[in-house]
Amino acid sequence: NLVEDKSGNFYDTTLYGGGKGCGGVGCGTVFEIAANGTETMVYAFKGGNDGAEPYSAPILDTVGNLYGTTSAGGAGAAGTVFKISTHGTESILYSFCTQSNCSDGTAPVPGVLADKAGNLYGTTVQGGAGNLGTVFKLAPNGTESVLYSFAGGGDGYYPQAALVAGSSGMLYGNTSEGGNANCSGGCGTLFEIKE
Repeated sequence: NLVEDKSGNFYDTTLYGGGKGCGGVGCGTVFEIAANGTETMVYAFKGGNDGAEPYSAPILDTVGNLYGTTSAGGAGAAGTVFKISTHGTESILYSFCTQSNCSDGTAPVPGVLADKAGNLYGTTVQGGAGNLGTVFKLAPNGTESVLYSFAGGGDGYYPQAALVAGSSGMLYGNTSEGGNANCSGGCGTLFEIKE
């Protein structure tokens, strides 16, 4: 999904490209399509501590900074939450699998959701208490907390889509597996969680 700024420019990511790292195919990019159709590469991931392989579109704050996730790379080699300034400077807000047994999560394939206080929310496909995925919160000071670790039963596992904010502080999402046992591995779930 493309994200649009107030000037009509669009932003998104590519999973690969942007350089020769990550097996020679490039580690992914964040790009801009200007209102006149001109494309600019905002940032090319290098595959080290800066992250690699962003699957999802970033989000914009009110001044034009971009926030998103990479599914790989980072200090724990398990993905990152990043910020890219309006000038194209990237900073890592959090690296996953930097806690014991990856209890903080690993592989944040979906992007993030922000609240008015500057907290970021998202999911990881794996990691957490059962290595089946998490719902996480990242505070503005860089503190990550796991709001929920999936257990793999009726609650589902492997969340692979971005969260949606509902009323009264509820977050909604889905898992690709678990839930109804009539499917091999489960059919997936829809869930809600209160922060």
